[in-house]
Amino acid sequence: MHAAHGVGYEVYKRQHHVRMRIEKKREKDYLRSQRVASDLERKIHV
Repeated sequence: MHAAHGVGYEVYKRQHHVRMRIEKKREKDYLRSQRVASDLERKIHV
């Protein structure tokens, strides 16, 4: 947790605003990876 987000688990667990910031970043990264995978699959099947 600390290496990826700069926050220890205890801080993540206790502070709602920190948890929301990290979860929004995770969701953004997930959506970006889904777009990349979709683009690659489309290029492969063309």
